Amino acid sequence: MLSRLRNMFRVADLRNKILFTILIIAIYRIGAHLPVPYVDFSAVKDLQRNAEQNGGVVGLLDLFAGGAITNVAIFFLGIMPYITASIIMQLLGVVIPKLEQWRQEGQVGQKKITQWTRYLTIALAIVQSTGFAFALHNGNSTLFSGFQGQDLIPDWSFGTASLIILTWTAGTALVMWLAELITQRGIGNGMSILIFASVVSRLPAQGGAVWAEGSRAQFFTVILIGLAMIVGIVFVESGQRRIPVQFAKRVVGRRMYGGQSTYIPLKVNQSGVIPVIFASSILAFPALIASAMGNSATGIQDWINSNLVEGHGFFYITFYTLLIIFFSYFYTAIAFNPQQQADIIRKQGGFIPGIRPGPPTERYLAKVLNRITLPGSLFLAVIAITPLLVFALWDISQFPFGGTSLLITVGVALETMKQIDSQLMMRNYEGFLS
Repeated sequence: MLSRLRNMFRVADLRNKILFTILIIAIYRIGAHLPVPYVDFSAVKDLQRNAEQNGGVVGLLDLFAGGAITNVAIFFLGIMPYITASIIMQLLGVVIPKLEQWRQEGQVGQKKITQWTRYLTIALAIVQSTGFAFALHNGNSTLFSGFQGQDLIPDWSFGTASLIILTWTAGTALVMWLAELITQRGIGNGMSILIFASVVSRLPAQGGAVWAEGSRAQFFTVILIGLAMIVGIVFVESGQRRIPVQFAKRVVGRRMYGGQSTYIPLKVNQSGVIPVIFASSILAFPALIASAMGNSATGIQDWINSNLVEGHGFFYITFYTLLIIFFSYFYTAIAFNPQQQADIIRKQGGFIPGIRPGPPTERYLAKVLNRITLPGSLFLAVIAITPLLVFALWDISQFPFGGTSLLITVGVALETMKQIDSQLMMRNYEGFLS
């Protein structure tokens, strides 16, 4: 293992990418601890203690923000507006022909989609910043469970609120830029890496919360469950269905080409951890909308409190499961197009043994993809909700997002290690996963 760690830093290009990624993560973590002006720091301490004990929507959002919300930091919103904007753009791509046309234009079209995603991110950041500013001033219980009536921004005025909203929006734009820098010049997907850093930074505190609230037997049982889940995640993430493809022989001049066989690897979990992140974002969004509506939406706030804020309710778990399954199919349909793949195989003179080229190949690939996506999506749902059920059974409320944390941590770590492995194998070094 030590020799493989050394291999990572022997290649100058790979070493620079890793160090650059670490530098960006360090900047992101600093921004998650620098508070905005005009906040009451004694009330911030109360908010931190309250979030550890009662959670609320802020507990889920703080998971992705790495503690920036309870610190009322300049990176308060973190990467969440960017995730929500990406979800909206992908959903709109199904119903708006122009977006579908851009998607088919390759790199040029992708740049246009990325630019509009940035615009939408800024718009969402302004809306969410406004809602959070009023929630912190009024002590909104929809977002901050058990924090009713406390004022974190006592010197409230139009100028103060505008400055805080502007700071949070600028922080979101900076986080979005940092994520894109990691994708372009670092290792791994920038958005996933920043979420990974945020989740990992919260794991020690969450583990300590279980130790403090539960018994020692419960703590070690949680550790064993976590280890079993990690093994299951690695096993399923590595699982794939290999579709054999045979290429016909053809003669060009005096040489014969083709005749070789290969395969198309279809992963059991084609979408990775994206469905869990998307589902968590969707569940948190209604509370933000209700908070922005203020006291005029008391009935809506009460319904959200009882059904979407408490992570142990039947409605919450059922809706969470359905969202994970939906986004698994949705993201898989975007990532792998059976029609396009069948067309590529046909143009290259290939065929799947026993399946005719063209539409029959497309239907076969779609059938196989649907069959393997179902167990993959159910696995993601089981991993995400198992800790919720266990902690509800034991009445432990301080560690409510263990499944989400593990999925993100292990999934992103595996994808990043695969990228590092591919870089090492290109230069004839032995990788971590080889």
